[in-house]
Amino acid sequence: MTSNVLEEIKEAIVKKLPEEVQLAKIEFEGPEVVIYTKNHDIIADSGDIIRTLAKDLRKRIIIRSDKSVLMDPDDTIKAVEEIVPVEAEITNISFDEVTCEVVIEATKPGLVIGKYGVTSREIVRKTGWAPKILRTPPIQSEIIGRIRNTLMNNSKERKKILTDLGARIHQGGKYPNDWVRLTAMGGFKEVGRSCMLLQTPNSRILLDCGVNVAEQDEKSSFPMLGVPEFSIQDLDAVVVSHAHLDHCGFIPYLYHYGYEGPVYSTSATRDLMTLLQLDYIDIAHREDNPLPFNRKHVQKMIKHTITLDYGVVTDISPDIKLTLHNAGHILGSAMCHFNIGEGAHNMLYTGDFKYERSRLLEPANTKFPRIESCVMESTYGGHEDVTPSRNNAEKELMKTIYKTLKRGGKILVPVFAVGRAQELMIVLEEYMRHGYIEEVPIHLDGMIWEATAVHTARPEYLSKDLRDQIFHMGRNPFIAESFNKVQNIKERKEIVDGEPSIILSTSGMLTGGNSVEYFKWLCEDKRNTIVFVGYQSEGSLGRRIQKGHKEIPLEGEDGKTKVFNVNMEVKTIHGFSGHSNRRQLMEFAKRLHPRPDKILTCHGDPYKTVDLASSIHRSYKIETKTPLILDAVRLQ
Repeated sequence: MTSNVLEEIKEAIVKKLPEEVQLAKIEFEGPEVVIYTKNHDIIADSGDIIRTLAKDLRKRIIIRSDKSVLMDPDDTIKAVEEIVPVEAEITNISFDEVTCEVVIEATKPGLVIGKYGVTSREIVRKTGWAPKILRTPPIQSEIIGRIRNTLMNNSKERKKILTDLGARIHQGGKYPNDWVRLTAMGGFKEVGRSCMLLQTPNSRILLDCGVNVAEQDEKSSFPMLGVPEFSIQDLDAVVVSHAHLDHCGFIPYLYHYGYEGPVYSTSATRDLMTLLQLDYIDIAHREDNPLPFNRKHVQKMIKHTITLDYGVVTDISPDIKLTLHNAGHILGSAMCHFNIGEGAHNMLYTGDFKYERSRLLEPANTKFPRIESCVMESTYGGHEDVTPSRNNAEKELMKTIYKTLKRGGKILVPVFAVGRAQELMIVLEEYMRHGYIEEVPIHLDGMIWEATAVHTARPEYLSKDLRDQIFHMGRNPFIAESFNKVQNIKERKEIVDGEPSIILSTSGMLTGGNSVEYFKWLCEDKRNTIVFVGYQSEGSLGRRIQKGHKEIPLEGEDGKTKVFNVNMEVKTIHGFSGHSNRRQLMEFAKRLHPRPDKILTCHGDPYKTVDLASSIHRSYKIETKTPLILDAVRLQ
């Protein structure tokens, strides 16, 4: 059946191509149809051809040069350097001979593209190579370098992965699309280990596959993959909404146990989830708490990950198309829209989202082509979850910092490395630059520096205001002089013994990482303050401190358990969360267009999940459900 589909597509393409096109071959590469030709000029001016073919065939189309007509790599480097303005600041040029792409890394990639793509088209016209243009991050990113090297060094293997995947995606559905089913495998009536299985007669798609870092035993830490309907071998795809571990931390396990299929996400999510997964493995190893997967499975995941931009419709199985939309939660976070069976059913999975503009990101999207059912997060879905405005939260933080510094103390802010850390960096840099708080060092510990490097490499995902600052005003708040990267335990002890300062450190819930060490060192001095700005999961050390526990047994420096007395000020400031509060969740449900027939609530404590669902039903007359883990719900 697959070869027949391919032949039909080839026939349709040949009929629509201009006669002068010298066609070399046509291949499926994952969700894309790739046309290889011997005409440089055709590729350079192929915009109209691609648009027409994509519209008629309803496929993603790419045109590349055949190997036989490519310019010699050394000559190509010279040609690229002649064509691209010096101001672009090219930092590296390399070649992927498998995909016939010249990879150009530059500080200002826009100048490599040129106005309306004129510069990149000239590169194709002169050399035949298709330019793949990457941004050189202002802060060097080890993780992005590692991902780029993995993809480049395994290009042949990745081409085979994509070719096999293309055959599977485009084979056509065998059965009528007369039902859609969703099974809850984690993250329903709880926060953590988000995971669900979307099934149709022709497809099996896993939506997120996370861990609960606050839990200790496997039964409650990992998703319930043992449900009868789940089989790794039958899985068509994994779709990741965003990079937090409670949504992506268990994906390497799938590759450990034989999964050979794709992971779909935004490019920012791929970068950040790789960073967080590797750190998760390292921490587990240090704490002698081995995980059922290792670093090589993360590498395998990288090779199988297909990145998508917001708004791009992509086939991911014989009968499902996926489109990602901005979720406003963290960099690259996405709402996942599934078009099932040529419009027979449309489902939206919100993932975690923020329906409010932040300093870092634009607010979550609310407009979609069609929605029959929606799976919606409810982290702050309780009627009491009314948080202050972002402006008031910032003022409260500055007041807390001012008071602590005045009494000679230090401020410890346990943060998630991705999202809240960068939001706070922007706020602190601005208030300090304008003189609203004293200029003191802001120490960044754990993965925050590397996560920030990824943010500087992916500015296209940032808010418009932040992009304007970086591109038009020449001011990048992420690289301000007040920020100090902490690199070892010696520096940490110097910070603790030194002058008043602000410390941002992972993990955000004090479930591990360097924030726990800072807490031990600082907690018994009443001059100091610990500030919680994010969600603290039940069972986490952060939640216990937040609840007012004054005596905390933890491992001391000698390896023995010691009771630490919490004399420092404990402050919780709501309003910085990357989640929507109750009012925003209700407003999102109201503004969702078109209005879905059914909403399922997930990712929240049991009563908050139910509270939000019942309020949406009462207010908007939408059918709502609050599944438990292991429940299966028929959507169509």
